[in-house]
Amino acid sequence: MAKLIMVQGTTSNAGKSLVTAALCRIFHQDGYKVAPFKSQNMALNSYITKEGLEMGRAQVMQSEAACIEPDVRMNPILLKPTGEKGSQVILNGEVLRDMTAKEYYKQKKMLIPHILKAYNSLAEEYDIIVIEGAGSPAEINLRENDIVNMGMAELVDAPVILVGDIDRGGVFASIAGTLLLLTDDEKQRVKGTVINKFRGDVELLKPGLDMLEDITKVDVLGVIPYMKLEIDDEDSLSEKLENNTGYNLIDIAVIKLPRISNFTDFNVFSMCNNVGLRYVSSVRDLGEPDMIIIPGTKNTIEDLKWLRQTGFEPRIKRHASEGKALFGVCGGYQMLGEKVYDPDNVESGGEIRGLELLKTETTFYKEKIRTQIKGRFNNIEGLYKPLSNVEFEGYEIHMGDTDIKNESSLSKINVISAANNQAESMDGAFSDNVAGSYIHGIFDNSQVVNAIVKILYEKKGLRADELESFNIKEFKNSQYNLLAQEVRKSLDMEKIYKILNKEI
Repeated sequence: MAKLIMVQGTTSNAGKSLVTAALCRIFHQDGYKVAPFKSQNMALNSYITKEGLEMGRAQVMQSEAACIEPDVRMNPILLKPTGEKGSQVILNGEVLRDMTAKEYYKQKKMLIPHILKAYNSLAEEYDIIVIEGAGSPAEINLRENDIVNMGMAELVDAPVILVGDIDRGGVFASIAGTLLLLTDDEKQRVKGTVINKFRGDVELLKPGLDMLEDITKVDVLGVIPYMKLEIDDEDSLSEKLENNTGYNLIDIAVIKLPRISNFTDFNVFSMCNNVGLRYVSSVRDLGEPDMIIIPGTKNTIEDLKWLRQTGFEPRIKRHASEGKALFGVCGGYQMLGEKVYDPDNVESGGEIRGLELLKTETTFYKEKIRTQIKGRFNNIEGLYKPLSNVEFEGYEIHMGDTDIKNESSLSKINVISAANNQAESMDGAFSDNVAGSYIHGIFDNSQVVNAIVKILYEKKGLRADELESFNIKEFKNSQYNLLAQEVRKSLDMEKIYKILNKEI
């Protein structure tokens, strides 16, 4: 069975996901076959595996760091919030059902066999498993049925390192307070602490580190500097979503819908030279971008209503009428059409007028479509013509189907499901400068993103021949290596390996 180590945090957004990714890359560099694992993930960013199963994007990012294929066993439970008090529960990659928080809390212990089956199966195939916790282990009101922090550590006898975020202040109190709230048995599992996101001179921090060790009786394993890396974040706490000032030579604005999902679809643009990517939730922050993107959403109808209530609709339509680039993905694609119907009350029920920028109509059905796909753009006229015949890969996660009403007036995307190579569909439409598609990850193809940046350059009257070709895979790999390099320098890796070998 694999050796294991668990990364927990004093709070959400302490940096557990990136520390886990860093350890995955370091262990891989050191010659081990390593996999990430998170028993329960809550996020609207999800991914579809080649088997058509749904899992959290954080574990996909970590599997990239480990240089392995994403596997739903790495995240057996995914909770996708449907509102303030409920979530759609995804078990082993498939929808179980919607539950309120209270219902799910009562069901958690029944899910333990599924968690252990997934974990043990991975542990038979890998040398090392790096487990990520969720939120904080010090949520004492949730301790009884915990299956993701100390409860998970107990299930598999995992040693724990505890990560605290110094950037937000109060890191010494948060680490000491977290340990104070753990039981004696739980404290024994914590083999070291890590201070994350530090800006400044570590020498000035050392007296505090000595005092922290004296108070907690737990070694500080190191101080990780604040790093500006282009690596996918886990959820809506992402700092990227707070960025509304990312202006650059090319300005791309993503509408920050209240129920935004899969915002990682657009991270690639922030990796491109001279391209600024920003998320806007207010019309006053929209400005005059070169491209507007309407992203995916957990509730198309309610977020379409929000677009109207907040005054985004006329601004989006004006942007389109000026011939500027507009692109909708998944729920955003559905919004661009003429009508959205919900006869089975999948979302809010009834019907609603769309933005009427594409000649399409969407009808929601109860069955969720989950598939990886391969496809190509057909011959396209208008602004997006350089995308004609470009091939790509991606995946789909959506409820409902979109019909193209007047096919002769629209260019289309032709896709083939990876799960069923016989099934072809038209899962996107183009009308001059307005485009939409169901395909998540469509921009994570080098040819696609290079073509779109070139389109935006030329539309703005800039010299596109000065653009350098951008290779997404190489860039991502360089970012994981930089992450591993900094974390390796910052942490006492000798102690990490002793923890891994249960010598501490």
